[in-house]
Amino acid sequence: MTSQTPRMPAPSDAANLPISERTGGRLGLLAVHSRVELRRAMRSIEYLIVAVALPMLLYAMFGLTNAEPTNLLPDGSHVGTLMMVSLACYGVVSLAIFTFGEYVAKERARGWARTMRATPLPVWSNLAAKTVLALIGATAIVASIAGLAVAAGNVRLDPVQWVRLVGVLLLGVLAFATLGFAIAYATRPRTATAIANLIFLPLAFLSGFFVPLSELPEVLGDIAAWLPTYHFGLLAWLQVTGPEGVEAWVGTAPTAVGVHLTWVVVATVIFGAVALLAAHREGVARRV
Repeated sequence: MTSQTPRMPAPSDAANLPISERTGGRLGLLAVHSRVELRRAMRSIEYLIVAVALPMLLYAMFGLTNAEPTNLLPDGSHVGTLMMVSLACYGVVSLAIFTFGEYVAKERARGWARTMRATPLPVWSNLAAKTVLALIGATAIVASIAGLAVAAGNVRLDPVQWVRLVGVLLLGVLAFATLGFAIAYATRPRTATAIANLIFLPLAFLSGFFVPLSELPEVLGDIAAWLPTYHFGLLAWLQVTGPEGVEAWVGTAPTAVGVHLTWVVVATVIFGAVALLAAHREGVARRV
């Protein structure tokens, strides 16, 4: 009677593949990771509710008080519509910089980022999945403010204007999510919230999201011209009114759309590079 050594099952070909290929390529990996992030967010839905409710509350307090059909700028632009755009810009930038910057920083403090690095998941998948979650949150913010503006704020835009405006706002959350990630990874978790506030609030104020720049001292308008959020706001305002209306709203005439877009794109690239470098640096430091 001969004894036979049990044979170990051979690893399947799928097990030897990179994780991105086992999940259907990069898009498949992103889809799986995004579903996981969405489920995690739904377990603590209160932070998304606050992110959506605060811009809508601010619009109800300040936008609706200026929403009379007769409240027009010299060129005929409706002030209530421009206020809607301003607070929608505030909402999506706040979500991108503050909410998600704080969210990622808390993950680092709990050690979740370290756990993620122990898995085969690449860093880009984690950041991209959170960006998808930011897009979902931004869509909710824009929809809630737009619904209130149409129902009670006398805002009337044609379908093309709505599509262009929503497109610009969603691109904005993609752009400034990189700044949120940069803050989360480049600062200590305990200080990330304070630093996010320190950066976001002046950006929002100086970009004219709270008060039109035409009502502020001229020196603040000179500073605003160097801020990517200001150029993002100009791109959004131009979707609902012409250059004359934007000039009356901010106090200076907008330049070519390509110039404002370049400011936002360059800022996105810089913030994204800082975020990736900081995340990589932390991973190297942890391994050492």
